[in-house]
Order: sequence, then structure tokens, then C-alpha cells
Amino acid sequence: MTDRMAKMSRMLALVYLLADSSEGLTLDEMARELGVNRRTAERMRDVIAVNFDLDERQDDRHKRFRITGSLRSVYTRPNAAEVAALQAEVDARTLEKAPRAAVLASLLHKVKGALDDREKRRLDPDLDALARLQRTRVPAGPMVETDPAALAQVQQAILTGQCLEFDYLGEGATEPAWRRIAVYGLIHGPVTYIVGKMPTHDRPAVPFRLDRMTNVRASNLPGCPPDDWDVDAWAAQSFGIWREDDHDVVLRVAAGAVARARAWRFHPAQVVEADGDELVVRFRSGGLREIAEHLFTWGGEVAIEAPEALRVVMRERLAAGAGAVRPGLS
Repeated sequence: MTDRMAKMSRMLALVYLLADSSEGLTLDEMARELGVNRRTAERMRDVIAVNFDLDERQDDRHKRFRITGSLRSVYTRPNAAEVAALQAEVDARTLEKAPRAAVLASLLHKVKGALDDREKRRLDPDLDALARLQRTRVPAGPMVETDPAALAQVQQAILTGQCLEFDYLGEGATEPAWRRIAVYGLIHGPVTYIVGKMPTHDRPAVPFRLDRMTNVRASNLPGCPPDDWDVDAWAAQSFGIWREDDHDVVLRVAAGAVARARAWRFHPAQVVEADGDELVVRFRSGGLREIAEHLFTWGGEVAIEAPEALRVVMRERLAAGAGAVRPGLS
């Protein structure tokens, strides 16, 4: 055994000794059990105190130390940073009125409820500071109301391998129409989408907006995706959520934006190549309007080399965008 492995072995042995002792151990007892000097035992105790809840008590003239609780609880107990991160996510999803806000809030309540009084007192000062100043950014986007019970029905259909039935108000429709789908995916974001395939048709899976569904319920008809279905691969076929024929997209990044583009993900399957001082980004995707609208954020530093269809869409979006600065716009 190497010296490094021996040190690690002694550290683990001390962890178990401190967790196993009901009375606790003094520094001298630690040193004797491990076969090290008192100064080494003191350093090991300091490392353990950083990572475990180490209880200290005075016994006559000696201090005794022990790890409180079981080792399992030590490794599964959340810290302040973890609880604060979940709190920030709950607050953001609640502000968005996202359907999973209630599920995340319930999880947060359970995490906090599992802590005993001593753990809560230990966490509270750090948790208050982190929760007060930590936020998950909620960008500009659609504000939609979705019934959490509808999300629960979707998840129930996934778990039981049943189809999902609902009434759906499509884009531009005046009346909802009944639909039955096998659920192929659940995609969260500013708008929650259900990816579904109609079991009686050969058409590919398509997205349905959860906020446009009513009377959502699990069907008696079985339905689930094939074993080789990959929801990530399905999502990668489009730049955003819109489904259309995909294209070989080629974008050229100007020299001044290369550093930013190298740290940017245009598409999960992108290929990035240097071309002199510029950068060429290639990927295959649909969603040309979403690509064009995203390119507005680059201020002209990303040019479209292909396909021509994307140039056509960009010209259309530019013309539509000009209305924002038209004089006398009402």
C-alpha cells in the first residue's frame, strides 16, 4: 500500500471510529487507535470536522469527539447550498407559473421536513443568506397558466404505459378537438410541451402545448414509445420546438465574436471550425424561424452561409422587425 493510500485508509478508519463510539474519543485515544502521533490525529480530526457533523463535549480535563447520527444520514443530509439552489428553482418556476412549480415546492417541503431541529438550526443562518441573495433568472417569455393536475395525468400515463387523452385548442382554432396520443416525451421550459404520437396514424411524434390541453386524462388504451426512442435525438432535429424538414445550416462568425461563439452552443450536434480569424459553425436542424430570430441577438456578427431558405426567412423577419421602429406606430 502506498503512503497516500495508507493515509486515506487511516482517515476512513477514524471516521468509522468516531461514528461508532457512543462516548466519543479524545485526541490521545484517536492517536493510539490509528498508531499515529497526537498532532497527526488533531489534523485528521480537523479535516473530518469540515465534512461531518462532529460533536464535541468536555469530559473531566479532556475533550471527546464523535460523529453524530449514522454515516448514511451524514452522506444523504443536504447542505445549505443545495437547499438554497432548490429554493431558487422553486421561486423561479412559481414566478413563471410553470406546471412543475408545485412538484418542486413539494420536494423542497419534504427536504426541509426531513431535517431534525438540530440540523435546521445548523442550516438556517447559511440558508437565509443564500436564499435572500440567490435567484434563478426568469427571462422574457410567454406567461401561461397550466393546471398542475394536467401534468400529473401526463406523468401517470408515462408511468403506467397508457395513452393520454385530452381536448386540444390548436393554433388559430376556435374550438378544441379531442386527441389521443402515446406520450413520447415531456419537455419543460417557458412553455411545457408533451411530445406525442397518435397510435392510429403513421405520422411522426409532434409537440403539444400543455397549457392548451383540457380534460387531460390517462386512457385505457396502452401506449408508450419504442425501446429505441431517444427524446434528445428528437429534440435535436429542431433548433427550438417547431417541427419542419431539417437543413444543413452553415453560419460564419465574424472575428470579433469568435471568443463568444466558442463558448456558445448553437446546437447539440454542432461542428465548429476555424477559418482564418473567423469561425464556421455547422449543424443540421429544422426551425428556421427560430434560428433567424436567435441570430438577431448577435448584432450582425453571425452571417448565414447556408441554406438559402434560412436567408429567405431572415429577410422576412427583418422586414417584420422593422415595424418596431416605424414612425407613428400605434
